Amino acid sequence: MKIDSLILRTTVRYLFPILLLFSAFIFWRGHNEPGGGFIAGLVASAAYALFSIACGAGEARRVLGIETRLLIGSGLLTALLSGLPGLLTGGSFLTGMWTNLTITGMIDIKIGTPVLFDIGVFLAVMGVTLTIIFALEEVE
Repeated sequence: MKIDSLILRTTVRYLFPILLLFSAFIFWRGHNEPGGGFIAGLVASAAYALFSIACGAGEARRVLGIETRLLIGSGLLTALLSGLPGLLTGGSFLTGMWTNLTITGMIDIKIGTPVLFDIGVFLAVMGVTLTIIFALEEVE
């Protein structure tokens, strides 16, 4: 159900990227403080839900650029694969493993399997939420 409002469409044009940036902030903040993949996926879904209300579900799907069921599958697969390094090194499934990633010799980033798990949760939550939202939006 698209709402034909110039004010809403104009507001969404500014809120959409802000909500997606806020989702990224919540995602990266989630390792040390509240946040992470689940709530970041919900915030990103809220951005697309708002966009679909203003512009229609078809346009929101086009902007998303990927089928929501593919998001769900890739999220579940990523979360599953994040647990395998622990098993392969003799530990238990989903044992956190960390490594340092050096970019151009100056930036040193510590990255681990919990980040991969959060990415999987983010994709799965976003896919499930948007599947429901788009289905409800397209019912007439």
